[in-house]
Amino acid sequence: MKAGDYLNEVKTRLATSLCVTLITVVAERVTRDRGYFRARLSLVNGDFLEVSEYFTIRAGKPETLEYRYQWMDSAQERLIRRWDNARHFPGLPNFPHHQHVGEDNQVKPSQTLSILGLIDLIELELGLIK
Repeated sequence: MKAGDYLNEVKTRLATSLCVTLITVVAERVTRDRGYFRARLSLVNGDFLEVSEYFTIRAGKPETLEYRYQWMDSAQERLIRRWDNARHFPGLPNFPHHQHVGEDNQVKPSQTLSILGLIDLIELELGLIK
């Protein structure tokens, strides 16, 4: 797999997702083995989701290097959840992967997450898949 193949897989997944109604690509860059993708998405329930992911291809498979996925209400005033791997909570299990939850911005440990995994998770949380 090349970086362009993975980027095409991401864009196809977004375009066919049960939870995404509108996609605005903000930036995308790709070389043979690295890439960056950033987009703003409208979700089926009216919420807003911004995704940003740097990735590489290792041994023919995509690997997320840096990411930030922010899910907000439709007015973009209230945080629902944000996942990222910024290195600012070293005491959390599975550092640097974490999530910020809700308006009070609780921080919880998380797992490595790609845009593909994120869309699966949101479809599940919105009750669109079981």
